[in-house]
Amino acid sequence: MSQPESPAQVVLPTWVDSSLFKGMLRGIERESLRMQSTGFLSQASHPKALGSALTHPHITTDYAEALMEFITPPQDSIQKALDYLTDVHAIAHRHLEHDEKLWPLSMPCMLDDSDDSIRLAQYGSSNIGRFKTLYRHGLGVRYGRRMQTISGVHYNLSFPDSVFEALQQHETDEHLKNLSLQDYRSHRYFGLIRNFIRLSPLVIFLLGASPSVCQCFMTGREHHLLPLLKGTLFLPYATALRMGDFGYQNTAQKKLGIHYNDLTGYLDGLQKAVKTPYLPFSRLGLSNEQGEPIQINDHVLQIENEYYSLVRPKQVPQAGETPSEALQNRGVAYVELRAVDVNPYSPIGIDETTAGFLEVLALHCLLQDSPDLLEAEQQQIERNQAEVVNRGRAPNACILDAQGEHALEEWSRVQLRNMQPLAALLDQSYATTLYSAACTEMSKRVEEVQETLSAQVIADTLHSGGTWSFGSAMAQQHALSYEQHPLSPDTLAYFDGLVEQSLQQQQQLEQDHTLSFEQYLADYR
Repeated sequence: MSQPESPAQVVLPTWVDSSLFKGMLRGIERESLRMQSTGFLSQASHPKALGSALTHPHITTDYAEALMEFITPPQDSIQKALDYLTDVHAIAHRHLEHDEKLWPLSMPCMLDDSDDSIRLAQYGSSNIGRFKTLYRHGLGVRYGRRMQTISGVHYNLSFPDSVFEALQQHETDEHLKNLSLQDYRSHRYFGLIRNFIRLSPLVIFLLGASPSVCQCFMTGREHHLLPLLKGTLFLPYATALRMGDFGYQNTAQKKLGIHYNDLTGYLDGLQKAVKTPYLPFSRLGLSNEQGEPIQINDHVLQIENEYYSLVRPKQVPQAGETPSEALQNRGVAYVELRAVDVNPYSPIGIDETTAGFLEVLALHCLLQDSPDLLEAEQQQIERNQAEVVNRGRAPNACILDAQGEHALEEWSRVQLRNMQPLAALLDQSYATTLYSAACTEMSKRVEEVQETLSAQVIADTLHSGGTWSFGSAMAQQHALSYEQHPLSPDTLAYFDGLVEQSLQQQQQLEQDHTLSFEQYLADYR
C-alpha cells in the first residue's frame, strides 16, 4: 500500500492575504422530523402557528409534512449563523403541538409498515403549492416514501469577489485572465466542487453519524445490514448509511453523465435530464385511475432539484427563474455542501467544529489545482465513498487514487495536514482560533476512530438499548436546551411578523385564479 502524495501547493502563495476572506458568507439548512411522544413519525399537519411552509423564509417543510427544514439567511461569521439557527429551533419548538419533539438523527424515527403513513408535505391550494406536493408524490412513486424521511444538513458558502479578482490576476493562462469576473468566478467554484467530490470520503468519515438505522426503515427492502440489538440494524464499521445505497440514491441519475467540468456542460446535462423521458418512470404512468396526476412528468428528473448530489453550484433565482436559468444568467454565487449528516449531539444538528472544518476544506478545494473530473476517476471516487460509508472505521479501510491504494487513516492525515495553513489563515481573518481547533478535532478522529461521531452513535445506541431510545433521549435533552435558550422581544416580534406575512403571501397566491392547476401543469409539461 503506497503513501499518499502531498499536493505541491501546501505553501501558500505570498499574495494570499487573510484580509481577502473577511467577506465570506455562510448559511445553514437543517432538516429534522417531527416525532410523536410514542416515537413514531408525526401524523399532524405543520403547526399553523409557524406560518405557511410555502412562503416562510426560515421555517418550512421538505419532502414529508413532518420533515421540517430550518434555514438561516447568509451570515458574516460562523457564530452568527449558528446563533440564528438556534433561534429558529427555539421558535419552532415553542409551537410544536401534542408533545412532539424534533428527531435528532439523520435516519428516521419509527415508521409504520405502510408508506402511506408518511404524509406528503402540503402547501395549500395555489398552483405552485399543489405543484410542490405533486413533485413529492412523484418522488414517492419513483423511489418510495421512506427514502424521503432522511434528514441532512446543507452548508452554503460563498467567497467575496476580492478573492476571485486576486486569483484571476495571478493566472498565467491568457484565456482565464480574459474571462469576465462572473465567468471566472463560476470557473473557480466548479474547481472547488470537483475537489470537494474528490475529498467527499474524508467528509463522510469525519462527519458521518448514521452507522445504524431503525429496523422499520428497511421494511420491504433487501439489505445486507446486521442486527445491532432488537429493532436496530447496522454495519460494524459503517459511518454514514445515509450517504450509501439506502440513502438518497437514484440509478437513473447515475446514467445521466452530468459533469462538473464547466458550467455549460453541467447545465446542458441537467436540462437534458429534465427533458428526457425514462422508461421505468413512463411505466408508472402520469395519472392514477381517477385521472389525478401522480408525477409531474415521466422524465429522468421531474424538476432540477430532484438531482441528488453531494455539492451543488447555486445562484439565487429571481422571480420566475429556474435554478438553471439563474446560473445561466448570473453564474455561480455560492456552493451548497450537502454531504453532511445531522450531528445528533448538537441541538441544532451542527456545531462550530463541523462548520469550521467545512470552511477550511472549501477554501482548500478552491485554491488547489482541480483538473477535469473524468469517468475513470469518478468511478474511483464512488468506490471510495462506498468503502467509507460501509466500512470507514475498519482497520484496513483504504482509498484508491491515481497513485494507488492508501490506508484511509494515512490518506486522511495527509489531507488534514495540507489544510492546516488555511485554518491558520482563516483564524487570522476572523481573529479566532476556531478553524485550527476544528482541524485539530478532525485529526483526533483520524488518530482514534472511537472519537468519530459514527463510533459514538454506536456506543450510545448500545448503551441506550436501541435507536429509538438513544434518539428519544437526545430529543428530550435538545428540547430542554431550546426551552432554556433566551429569545429577545425583538426576535420574537420578528418571527411573529414572518408568520403573519407568510400566511398573507400564501393567501394571495391562492386568490390568483387566472389558471387552473390542470392548465398550469400542462404548461410546465
